[in-house]
Amino acid sequence: QVQLVESGGGLAQAGGSLRLSCAASGRTFSNYAMGWFRQAPGKERELVAAITWLGSTTYYADSVKGRFTISRDNAKNTGYLQMNSLNPEDTAVYFCAAPNSKYITQDERRYIYWGQGTQVTVSS
Repeated sequence: QVQLVESGGGLAQAGGSLRLSCAASGRTFSNYAMGWFRQAPGKERELVAAITWLGSTTYYADSVKGRFTISRDNAKNTGYLQMNSLNPEDTAVYFCAAPNSKYITQDERRYIYWGQGTQVTVSS
């Protein structure tokens, strides 16, 4: 089992920045890729960014490309999502998750470990 705990959410103004963290415990975090999902009210959960187990390859949804940066520090068992140039459409609950793979997958069904989520609200 891998336990994931997100932090760093909160309220930001449009154009501002937030940095989310995902602290992992339990089984070896570095054995798994990692993804950040978000779910806005009334919308389906979507994958916004993902990173391989060693951090060598990343994926970004088109909606966040160029604004968000995913990273990880396996020595600290922590993943990050740096979010810049935020806009109100980024308002959502953000979840970190780990799939049953060392490599990126966009298939949500393969993500077997989930955090509880952290709220991000962007005001205009």
